Formats: sequence, C-alpha cells, structure tokens
Amino acid sequence: MGQLDQFRETLATYRKYGWQLARVLMRPGALAELRAATGGEDFEAVAAREFPVDAMWFVRPAGGGREAWELRLVNESPYALFELFEPDEAEEDREDVRREMEAKMKERVNGEGVEGVEGVD
Repeated sequence: MGQLDQFRETLATYRKYGWQLARVLMRPGALAELRAATGGEDFEAVAAREFPVDAMWFVRPAGGGREAWELRLVNESPYALFELFEPDEAEEDREDVRREMEAKMKERVNGEGVEGVEGVD
C-alpha cells in the first residue's frame, strides 16, 4: 500500500468516529507522492506541510465545551497522542502544546522506534 493510501485509510477511520482533519504532516517522499498524484500540496483540502514524520492532526468537540486534538502517526503500527483543550484556553497556549506533541511524536519514532518507521532527524 502506498503512503497516500495509508493517509486515506487513516482519515476514513477517524471520520467514522466524528473526527475532522485539521492538519497534515508529511515526510518529503510522501509530499512528493502527493504532489505527483494531485499536482499540489493539499490532502483532502488541507495543506500538507513537510515534517520528518508522516502524521495527521484530527479535532472534534468534547464534553464541557472542550476540544479534543489527536496527532496520529500514519503507519501500519498505530500510535497517537491526545490532548483536551479547555474552552477558555488561549490559542497561543494550544499551539505550544501541539508543537510539544509533534516533538514527542518525532522523539517516539527516533527513540523507541515504531515498527515500519525509520528514525528521523
């Protein structure tokens, strides 16, 4: 299965449970595959940005007015990081947490390794 197929399969699974695609992170090879397939850098109308790990950000409403965000590694070995944001939390603070989650994802792939994923810089 090609990497774009894995992205599509992951998206379909999350959509079944009410998640919306918010951001797309792609390694250079996956981004090149996307460009070749679509002629652009959008995946399902969301701009993809280059990143050392293939991952997708999903968002959905949660109880109490909170917002759930999940960063999902796009790989055959499922791995995800999850965070709940309070309704009064500043966007700048939310973005700091999301950057930390991206760093943890890279660290996870580098440090412990994830089956089927090469280490990244």
